[in-house]
Amino acid sequence: MKAYQIAGTEGPKSLQPVSLPEPKPGDGEVLLRVRAVSLNYRDYMNVMGIKGVSGPLPRIPCSDGAGEVVAVGRDVSAWKVGDRVVCPFMPTWLEGEFNQGHAAQALGGVVDGILRELVVLPAESLLPMPAHLSLEEASTLPCAAVTAWDALHVRGSLKAGETVLVLGTGGVSIFALKFAKLAGARVLATTSTEDKAKRL
Repeated sequence: MKAYQIAGTEGPKSLQPVSLPEPKPGDGEVLLRVRAVSLNYRDYMNVMGIKGVSGPLPRIPCSDGAGEVVAVGRDVSAWKVGDRVVCPFMPTWLEGEFNQGHAAQALGGVVDGILRELVVLPAESLLPMPAHLSLEEASTLPCAAVTAWDALHVRGSLKAGETVLVLGTGGVSIFALKFAKLAGARVLATTSTEDKAKRL
C-alpha cells in the first residue's frame, strides 16, 4: 500500500512516500480505499512540526477524506462493499460534549491519518457520503464544515436576520459563509484582495 509519512522535522522535505503492509479490518471495523483527501491548515502545521498539533514520528498526516468500503470486519452490518463514505476527523467523538480524549484520537495528529491508499476505521464512526457531492467535495466536510456548523448552529445558535463576520477565505470561513446565508443571516467577510472579494 502506498502512503505518505512525516519522517522528520524539516518541513515539507520530511514528507516521504512509503510502502506499507495492507491493513485488515478487525471486529467492528471497515477497510476503506481512500479516494480523496482534503488539506487543512492543521495538516500544514503537522508537516511543519508546529508544537501543539504534531505527534510521534513517523506519522501519516491528514484527517479529512472520502472513500469506498472495500471490506468489513465481523459484526459490521451498517456498511457493505462499494458504499461511499466520509472519513471522520475524530473517530471516537460520536456524541456528547467534546473532550481531550476525543482530541487525542484525531486522525493525522497523534494517530496516523489518511494520506494513504487504504485505511481501517471503526464502522460506527463513518458517515454516508452525500450523493450529490463528488468524492473531492465530500472530503472537505469533516474538519472545516463541522467546525463552521458547530460555531454557527451549536455554540452560536444562529437565527435568520443576524449578522455573521467571517475572517478570510479559508475552508472554515467559506463553509461559515455558506451556512450563514442558508440560515438567512447577513454575512460580512474580510479578505486581502479584490479578486477574493469578488469571489466571496
